Amino acid sequence: MSAALKIEQIHHVAYRCKDAKETVEWYTKNLNMDFVLAIAEDFVPSTHEPDPYMHLFLDAGNGNVLAFFELPTKPEMGRDENTPVWVQHIAFKVKDRETLIAFKDQLEANGIDVLGVTDHSIFHSIYFFDPNGHRIELACPDPAEEAKLKRLDDVKWEMLEEWSKTKRAPKHAEWLHAKELEGVE
Repeated sequence: MSAALKIEQIHHVAYRCKDAKETVEWYTKNLNMDFVLAIAEDFVPSTHEPDPYMHLFLDAGNGNVLAFFELPTKPEMGRDENTPVWVQHIAFKVKDRETLIAFKDQLEANGIDVLGVTDHSIFHSIYFFDPNGHRIELACPDPAEEAKLKRLDDVKWEMLEEWSKTKRAPKHAEWLHAKELEGVE
């Protein structure tokens, strides 16, 4: 592949929502995102399928855009029952732990159940759900992130190769969650 072919960044990530207005209000109120754009049509531009939709775009910071589709003519949205709820999620970076805790406090004050702070060693996270059932993660860097990322970078290919052969968790990075897993059997 040509070195000139390189992705610049994510243009937007799109998910389905149950209610467009409720979704915009939730993200603007709870995560302080700006509502930047709405598109609504009766036909899907790429497939020409007749299907009315509302497509909305929210500013997730730094040129990142989170988008949603409300599809009123389709069956009620669900999720892949074979994938654990913790797997599929949207993760947003926040500046520091102080900001992470402030978001946690704001979310809980708004009646949202928040899990964490979880110490992932290279970053710290909280988890919660939006009104559509999408799991959201807010993460802040650990003060020693750079050195810890270097340790992970040094073993990434070895870990991938071992996993590929055994489908068992390689032990190269078990130090990441050692504190979180103390006493867990």
